[in-house]
Amino acid sequence: MALSHKARRRWALLILLVGMPLYIIFMIGAVAIAFTYLGRPPIWVEFAIYVLLGVIWIFPFKRVFMGIGQADPDANDDV
Repeated sequence: MALSHKARRRWALLILLVGMPLYIIFMIGAVAIAFTYLGRPPIWVEFAIYVLLGVIWIFPFKRVFMGIGQADPDANDDV
């Protein structure tokens, strides 16, 4: 079942305000633990890891964020 525009906007807001900070905290902790056991890699490898993690999070939520900045297509234009 497809989400309405209003529901997608609410989910996008929840994802950005709650989910993203939790993801950032979890990923920084996971990378820090991995670096503790494996040793610290060169700075360019560490940079690439963080860039990759920064991009990967959006793929599961791509459908939620598509068209959020547009006007509601189901809204009445009787104003």
